[in-house]
Amino acid sequence: MSRPIHSRQQPRSELSAALAACRGAFVGTALISGMTNILMLSGAIFMLEVYDRVLPSRSTPTLIGLTVLVAFLFAALGLLEAIRGRILGRIGGSLDEALSGRVYDTMVRLPLRAGNRGDGNQPLRDLDAIRSYLSSLGPVALFDLPWIPLYLAVCYVFHPLIGLTALVGALILIALTMLTETLTKAPSKEAQEAAVARNGLAEAARRNAEALTAMGMFSRMADRWGQANRAYMSSQQRTADVGGGLSAISKILRMMLQSGVLAVGAYLVILQEASAGVIIAGSILSARALAPVDLAIAHWKGFVAARQSWARLNKLLAAMPALPPPMALHPPSQRLLVEQVSAGPPGVQKITLHDVGFKLEAGQGLGIIGPSGSGKSTLSRLLVGVWQPMRGKVRLDGAALDQWSPDVLGRHIGYLPQDVELMAGTVAQNIARFELEPDFDAVIAAAKAVSVHELIVSLPQGYDTPVGDHGSALSTGQAQRVALARAVYRDPFLVILDEPNSHLDAEGDAALTRAIMGVRERKGIVIVVAHRPSAIAGVDQILLLKEGRVQAFGPKDEVLAKVLRPPTAPPPLKIVPESESTP
Repeated sequence: MSRPIHSRQQPRSELSAALAACRGAFVGTALISGMTNILMLSGAIFMLEVYDRVLPSRSTPTLIGLTVLVAFLFAALGLLEAIRGRILGRIGGSLDEALSGRVYDTMVRLPLRAGNRGDGNQPLRDLDAIRSYLSSLGPVALFDLPWIPLYLAVCYVFHPLIGLTALVGALILIALTMLTETLTKAPSKEAQEAAVARNGLAEAARRNAEALTAMGMFSRMADRWGQANRAYMSSQQRTADVGGGLSAISKILRMMLQSGVLAVGAYLVILQEASAGVIIAGSILSARALAPVDLAIAHWKGFVAARQSWARLNKLLAAMPALPPPMALHPPSQRLLVEQVSAGPPGVQKITLHDVGFKLEAGQGLGIIGPSGSGKSTLSRLLVGVWQPMRGKVRLDGAALDQWSPDVLGRHIGYLPQDVELMAGTVAQNIARFELEPDFDAVIAAAKAVSVHELIVSLPQGYDTPVGDHGSALSTGQAQRVALARAVYRDPFLVILDEPNSHLDAEGDAALTRAIMGVRERKGIVIVVAHRPSAIAGVDQILLLKEGRVQAFGPKDEVLAKVLRPPTAPPPLKIVPESESTP
């Protein structure tokens, strides 16, 4: 016996689900659109009554009564139009409220998975484009389009020839709408791609403004940006030319159709097959029947942009689904275990770190050394969970880092990246990692732990001193020491410092060593990536990397004795076998 085959329903995308949540608002908008389109008949019927009843009878009371009635109907029409516009605006706001958090989350996580490619702010602009279109008059045209047959039917009731004239005009304008869709699709896509390239060059130039100016590269980069900008403007211009040209044709056709209906009505009056009121009423109704098509063409550019944004955002959100909160784990307090990890930069199928493994117990400090390009910074990003390993695991107390949510894991990790960057806010806010309810005692304790408290209180506003955008109000050394205090805020178990003394003087080096020893004394684990020997003064273990592979691992004195041995002293440095690199 054969079993019935049930089609599996595709899961609804997050964007579709957000719009589905506004189903009631859309139904209300559709009902209001129906009422407004019925009320739109008021003007035509009023003119018909004036020409066919009031003028022949010369009845002033009838004229006054009709005027009061149509004024009331027009007031109701205006109120309904205002309500419809406010509802559409609220739909756009509801969509933004439902998805803005997810879009921001995706914008932050995307570089960690795919690298810093393309325009990082594009998802936010896509959401803005969708919201802007929903709040514009574009959707109004879509809600009014189904009512075109009503106006055509009324025109047909006046006279079949008037109805046929309006129908032909409607078909021509609908064909123009389809032509607009076909002709603007390719240039709109090209304009979007060119905009991404142009914005990427502008952002790169902004980040490297000092180097471009100092080394005479400004004009050459300006030429590259100019080429990208001209490509964008060319695509944008083609889109605007097509859309504007078709919109102008649509407007002229509407005017011609309205005059054509007047001519047909006059012809029918001459033949005594219609009244004078039918001429005016038919002209008004035919214009109203084609108004939604004209409005749709006028807002077609916004519709195309919103549709492209919808497709991109849907694809991005599907590729980076929301992370479900994992079960809460106890704070780590015992060990860090790195199990033969291999990794490379996000979005690049290239392994720059090969089968690295080691173990550290609470209270130990590790210095990671090696030549430039040996994989030190890659390893540091793996240890804090910023990059994901292609093979292997990084574990805290036996739990892999991906078993923690980023927010919870961040409480147990302190990280000083190689390129220090503070966020716009006060010194205290940066040290406290912008907690909503910071522990100010912990802020001061973190500053004292890295010997930066005296420096901070000497600032104009102390801990309340704004650091400026990207920390521009502080010197490079001051920003690095504030970021170091941020790394040890609330005594995290694992502290990773990548080139922590690159901008420090001798006093800063001594403070760094004291901070490292402080982490170890409270039974935390500290890892220092360094080129300068002073940075590893406070550690007891050394890991030597070369070309992404472990060359040596063990107590600091033993490893450094091998590394620093003169070339004439045998034996040469022995590469640690895999079985020895992981305890």
